Amino acid sequence: MKLYDYVLSPSCYKVRLMAALTGVKLELRPVDFHPGAEHRGPELMALNPAGSIPILEDGDLILTESAAMLVYLATKVAPAWLGSGTPAETARVQQWLSFSHRLTVNLGGARLHEMLLRPGDIDALQTQGIAALRELEAGLVEQRLRGMGFVASNRPTVADIACFPYVALAPDGGIPLDPYPTIRLWSRAIRSLENFIEMPGIHRLHELKPEPQIEPGEA
Repeated sequence: MKLYDYVLSPSCYKVRLMAALTGVKLELRPVDFHPGAEHRGPELMALNPAGSIPILEDGDLILTESAAMLVYLATKVAPAWLGSGTPAETARVQQWLSFSHRLTVNLGGARLHEMLLRPGDIDALQTQGIAALRELEAGLVEQRLRGMGFVASNRPTVADIACFPYVALAPDGGIPLDPYPTIRLWSRAIRSLENFIEMPGIHRLHELKPEPQIEPGEA
C-alpha cells in the first residue's frame, strides 16, 4: 500500500498510526503540502479531485478519506479494531468516526490558522473546538462509568484512532487540554498501546507527566 503523506498532517498520521498498530507496511510517498501545495498539483488532483491528503493506494483501490482508510486497514488485517460487532458497539464506532470529522474541521482548522497562518475565524474555530472537546470528555466519562476506557468499547477501535490526533494536537491551535482529565487519561491509554508511533507534537507515553488517577464514578 502507498500512502501519500505529510509528516505534520494529523489525518496522515492517523493512517500511519493505524498501520503501525496493525502491522501493515506502508510505502510512504512524501507530499510537499507546505509551502509547495503539491496536493493541489496535477498528479495528486488526478488521484483526489478534492485536493486533500492523505491518499491511500492499494492496487486499483484509491481512498481519499482517512476514516475509510482506517476501516479498510482494520477490515483487511485486524477486524477486532472495528469493535465487537454488536449493533450498539458498531453504532458507537460509527458515531465517533463521524464525530472525528468535526475535530478535523474545528481543532484542525484552528491549528492550521495558528501554525500555517491559514485564513479562518479563529475565535469561532476555537469555540467549536472547545464544544467538541467537552462532548468527547462527557462521552468518555460515560464510558468509564460503564467500565470502558475507550470511546466505543472496552478496547481501542478505529474510532479512537480517528479522534486521537487532532485532540492531542489541540494546544497547537490555542486550545489547552488541562480542563479535560478524562481525555488526558484516554490519550495516555492510546499512547501506551504496543507499536504506538509518534509524530511531531505527539510524544511517547514516557515523555508525559503523570496524570492523577480517576476512578469510575468520579467526576
